[in-house]
Order: sequence, then C-alpha cells, then structure tokens
Amino acid sequence: MNVQRATSSKSSNLPTIEGILIKAANDKVMLTGYDLEVGIITSVEARVEQAGSIILNAKILCDILRNAPDSLVSIECDERLICKIKSGDSEFSIIGLSEADYPELPSVSGGFPIVVGGEILKDMIKKTIFAAAENDSKLIHTGIRFEITDGNIRLVSVDGYKLAIRNEKIDYHGDEKNFVVPKKTLNEVIKLINDSSETVSMVVAQRHILFECGTYVIISRLLEGEFLSYKSAIPNTAKTEVKVNTRSIINSIERASLIITERIKSYIRCIFDEGSIRISSTTALGSANDRIIAETQGERVEIGFNNKYLLDALRVCDTDEIILRLNGPTSPIIMVPNDSESLIYESSFLFMVLPVRMN
Repeated sequence: MNVQRATSSKSSNLPTIEGILIKAANDKVMLTGYDLEVGIITSVEARVEQAGSIILNAKILCDILRNAPDSLVSIECDERLICKIKSGDSEFSIIGLSEADYPELPSVSGGFPIVVGGEILKDMIKKTIFAAAENDSKLIHTGIRFEITDGNIRLVSVDGYKLAIRNEKIDYHGDEKNFVVPKKTLNEVIKLINDSSETVSMVVAQRHILFECGTYVIISRLLEGEFLSYKSAIPNTAKTEVKVNTRSIINSIERASLIITERIKSYIRCIFDEGSIRISSTTALGSANDRIIAETQGERVEIGFNNKYLLDALRVCDTDEIILRLNGPTSPIIMVPNDSESLIYESSFLFMVLPVRMN
C-alpha cells in the first residue's frame, strides 16, 4: 500500500504516525499516512454502512491486506477501538487509536497551481536526484531546487562532487517561484506517477508543497536555507570540447571500472586527445586500458574522476551523443546535449562532475 510509505517505520513517542488514518463516509474510504515530514492521502470506493474513523498500525494492516485470501475485505470497529478485519474465512482483531490523536496535516492553499506532465516531471526528477546530497552540513542540498518562471521549469541538485540541471518548457504564466523539495518526497512522487498521460499539479505555500498525482495527494515540508549559487560555479568557456557517443563512453568507463571495488577503490584516468578518449585504471588487482573514438577540439587534457560519479551522470544522458566541456585537469567536466543552448545552464540538461587529484 502506497500510503504506508508515508508512515513512520521507527518506534516513536507518537504511535499515531506509525499508523494509517482510515476515514469512511459517503461510500468512500480515505487513507492517510503522515510522518510529520511527508503525508500521502488517497481514497477508494467502498460500501460504507456507517461512517467512522480509526488509526491502525500501518505494518500490521498492510501485512493483513497483502495476505488476505479474498479480494473483498470488511473492516468493522467498535466504540472501544477494537477493529475486526475479515476476508474469506480469515478474521483478525486489532486495537486501533482515536482519530483525535492524529497529527494535523499542514494546510496548503492559495497561489496559481503549477501543472506538469507526469512523465516529464518523473524524467526531470530522475535526471537530478542522483546529484542531491545524502548528508550535508547544509540540509537544503539534500533536496532538489525548483525554479519556475514564465513558461519554464528548472530542477537543480548539487552535492560536494556533482551538479545536475534539467530544463523543460511548461504552460505556466504565474509568479516566479523558487523552492527546494526533499529528495524523500520526490522519490514518492515518481513512484505514484503511473499513467503516461497523467498530469501532476503542484500548489506551493510558504513552508509546504502539495502534489496531486492521480488519486493521490502528497503533502511535504519544504527545505529552508541558502542554496548554492550554481550559475557562478559553471564555467562559461571551455578550453577543450569533445563530442562522443553516449553509450560508447559509458561502456568504456564500465570496462575500466571492472578492477575497482568497494574494498579496492581507485579513480579512472581519462586522456582527451585528438580523435579519441583513452580511459584507464590501476588498482592492487591490476590495470585496465581502453580507447574510444571522439571528436575533440582544443587542448589535450589528462584528468581523473571517481568512476561512480561519472557514470551516475552519463547514465541519465538520454541523447545519442553528448558534448563534454573541460578546462584542464583541475576543473570540472560538464556534460550537455549536442544541441545545447548558448547559456549552457539553459540546455535541456547539464551535468557537472568534479575531478579527483591523480598520483
């Protein structure tokens, strides 16, 4: 059950957030999960004989429903909050909690809603979430920044080693909006987008955001703080520019990474020279060398990278060919599509990876 993912999986002083709030009325059952950071709400049609509400432990309830012998399930609660769940010949009796103890979800209203195609938003999140920080001294970098202007939406993520930008045109003509959504929330959003024709509506308040995905509503807090001034971190010029087949360079780096393990770590060495890219690695297990064809303009560059960071970025490039921009062995590498904009951060995507110091 999708709602279960918004409940707290850890024991806390507030047992209600470990449960799902069930409210039955008007031939519908509304289900809510909320862990004080993210809330997921949905409703399903049901035959409601008497309106009421109860909170049931999410894990126990979902385990019962997953193992129910019949697709039809009946739930009946009494005034002592003892709940009977029946399906076929199976019957369970579990103790619930009162709705009065459930934390109030934030109210998100006002403002012009922002509507984005579901598949577009899912693609934008997937192409940026890999660069959001896992743990950072600045909490704001553990989320993705949304920049919404007249006719355009941009997602930006950054940690200490990578930066990702994804741009898309949308039908929006309201006020400019900038906000940062936790990556945990956005992971839930992409899981709930199912239909390729589905649209996602976003309503943004001062501290919270609401997403509507089909029959689901997701409410989340926003992250506060000063996000990196990323435009100034992106070099405007390049001393070396390389056009290469995306699949070829991914395959080459994967081959050079075969002798790099979690226990035996090393960097990969890349030499961008006229007409080719040479990629190699050396560890206690041995060495690996590979070479691929590429169109190179400008200076020869010899540079090292963390193989995982480089592959994370390359694997979300969805064009047959990409342009790599470099400014020597100590400056980051930038990946943009072959038809990138003059202001490269306005390209459909931009990924930047910092190099490592080579021996």
